[in-house]
Amino acid sequence: MSEFLRWGVLGASKFALGHMAPAIHMAKGAEFAAIATSSKEKAAPFQAFQPNLRVFEDYDALLADDAIDAIYIPLPNHLHVAYTLKALEAGKHVLCEKPIAMESSQIDALIEARDRTGLLAAEAYMIVHHPQWQRAKHLVNDGAVGTLSHVQGVFSFNNAADTQNIRNDASKGGGAIPDIGVYTYGSTRWVTGEEPDAITLADLTFENGVDVTARVAARFPSCSAMWTNSMRMHPAQEMLFMGDEGAVRLTAPFNANVFDVARIEIHQPNLGVRVERFPTDNHYVHQVEAFGRSVLSGTPYPWTLEDAKGTQAMIDRIYTASKEGT
Repeated sequence: MSEFLRWGVLGASKFALGHMAPAIHMAKGAEFAAIATSSKEKAAPFQAFQPNLRVFEDYDALLADDAIDAIYIPLPNHLHVAYTLKALEAGKHVLCEKPIAMESSQIDALIEARDRTGLLAAEAYMIVHHPQWQRAKHLVNDGAVGTLSHVQGVFSFNNAADTQNIRNDASKGGGAIPDIGVYTYGSTRWVTGEEPDAITLADLTFENGVDVTARVAARFPSCSAMWTNSMRMHPAQEMLFMGDEGAVRLTAPFNANVFDVARIEIHQPNLGVRVERFPTDNHYVHQVEAFGRSVLSGTPYPWTLEDAKGTQAMIDRIYTASKEGT
């Protein structure tokens, strides 16, 4: 293998065009080499910034190409497991959009294929690559808030008018929890290093078989937590880690420098409020570069399939608790 990864993208999704394909193109040690789409019109905007891009009309044809080292999968949620397995069996490293599976048990097959092939397979959980989250984790674990007692988060937007959006389609794995609950829940798990002891509230609102609003609370070994995720509320996002001696607040935790400038507030009694900003970091570029370092030099990847399984297991528990009326 060369000193860089040659990437292929399955599908010309809006998200791939707006974020991940440009990130692959910009990242050190990466080449955006190919895309698979049957639509020449959808391929054209990708070719606008990568004129040498090869276009395949068929996903399997791209997977069979020996000139491709790694695959990025931004397909609808219900296709993630199948195409991650296909890519691994084709000898490609895989970065798949979240959620990588619809149930935690499905991730076992991905772990088996990863271990058997010796290839890297990971969920595209970009926030752990952002310096603001690395800093927040350090602050909380280093005692900046004293003893952590509560975590609170919100992530919402309103796509009610966009009836064709796959997030509003139950058959494609839609829902507020699969789309954005993974961030509020997963970031809490990542910062604390803990799994929830109990789901104490699972108040979900459904439309056409899709959860559009989720008010969830949980008890962790060291703290309580409460999150609101919605596809029917005004856009908002925040994560707050509260202890007996301070608080750490992220004001643009998930769409950093898109929703707002990435920013951490450190609240402490004797120091007032200190603010740290991260105006230039692109977590998608950081993610691609971290993936490349892991493949090419063996650097540990910070978000494993086991990490993804932990969040999905939590989501499974939330859906079960909702059905049971918790």
